[in-house]
Amino acid sequence: MRFLSWESWNCEFMGNCWITANSSDLADDPKPGQPNLSPRPGKSPPPQHIAPSDGNTPVSDPSVGKSTEEVKQAAYLRVFTYNDLKQATRNFRPDSLLGEGGFGSVFKGWIEENGTAAVKPGTGLVVAVKQLNIEGSQGHREWLAEVNFLGQLYHPNLVKLVGYCSESSQRLLVYEFMARGSLENHLFRRAASPLPWLVRMKIALGAAKGLAFLHGGASRPVIYRDFKTSNILLDHEFTAKLSDFGLAKDGPVGDNTHVSTRIMGTYGYAAPEYVLTGHLTTKNDVYGFGVVLLEMLTGRRSMDNTRPHGEHNLVEWARPYLSERRRLFRLVDPRLEGQYSNKGLQKAALIAYQCTSRDPKSRLQMHEVVTALEPLVEMKDVARPQQRSQVAGGSANRSNRHGSVNRPGS
Repeated sequence: MRFLSWESWNCEFMGNCWITANSSDLADDPKPGQPNLSPRPGKSPPPQHIAPSDGNTPVSDPSVGKSTEEVKQAAYLRVFTYNDLKQATRNFRPDSLLGEGGFGSVFKGWIEENGTAAVKPGTGLVVAVKQLNIEGSQGHREWLAEVNFLGQLYHPNLVKLVGYCSESSQRLLVYEFMARGSLENHLFRRAASPLPWLVRMKIALGAAKGLAFLHGGASRPVIYRDFKTSNILLDHEFTAKLSDFGLAKDGPVGDNTHVSTRIMGTYGYAAPEYVLTGHLTTKNDVYGFGVVLLEMLTGRRSMDNTRPHGEHNLVEWARPYLSERRRLFRLVDPRLEGQYSNKGLQKAALIAYQCTSRDPKSRLQMHEVVTALEPLVEMKDVARPQQRSQVAGGSANRSNRHGSVNRPGS
């Protein structure tokens, strides 16, 4: 099966887009177990969902089924009519469009602070309205999974689901609006200002807290299964919140060590043992977190085929450097211009190294990641650019024989 990714649209709100990315929609089938990747000519391929290895969905999967009775009731969720949301988005006007992809389209809208009726733009509560593409065969299952997970879970580092609409064939989700858009946009859009070091650490800590809550703070473990930069959204204060729970799944309980499931996720972020076996554990999310932390440290995408041979896969390229302090600076995002904490970099690199281990037993638990990251947001030893260049200059010349340096724009 080929999974379609969200396409970014040029949109503007506070200078940023609110885009949920890579919700999957089923298309034609390749051979069983074979992923179907379609890179764009001359560009890095967008994150691609991994094709399922079989067509079976376990009974415990909350996304199974199509009747509205399968929506688990949550007292605080608002139930909207289609007309409510049509008016809130000004008839789904193109200038309200925030993004679109396999699931459908996301629109900006305005509703009453404590109700469901539409209000004048600029007043009331601003929301993001995701509308299901009724032609998609996977969309309803992901819609139902989001309602059932986010309708039951609340945490400061999870995007708040305001409510939903299930009317005739219409399926919509209403979320809080995240003013600063996705972490992906801030890291990789050329027009975006580079995120300062301490802001990156704050975002990493917030995202880690969200995952830690899913793994251990809920009534039973929840495996997010699609942790990546496009699914980490930021509010005005750069508080990170996890979004898009369409692939989330209840974790193992009792004596069970894993959940057997269809292989779904995004290349570059999915743990190697999950891709090989379909065995899903919380350690799969930990691997994805390690990849995202590497992206934040380096400013590089998890997969980038435009880079030189040997540097396409971020984890494979970066891991040899993570445990060597003398060469570690070569990994740092050049857009930081040397303004980062030296001690913080070393500690963050160690966390990324442990999280991306090929052996899942060697990876940290997410509560351990939170504990390790908390001191990093307070480290103030951020060197000035000229200080950093003096320290790194000689080392760069000595280590240049080991490979290419992480250059701006490369």
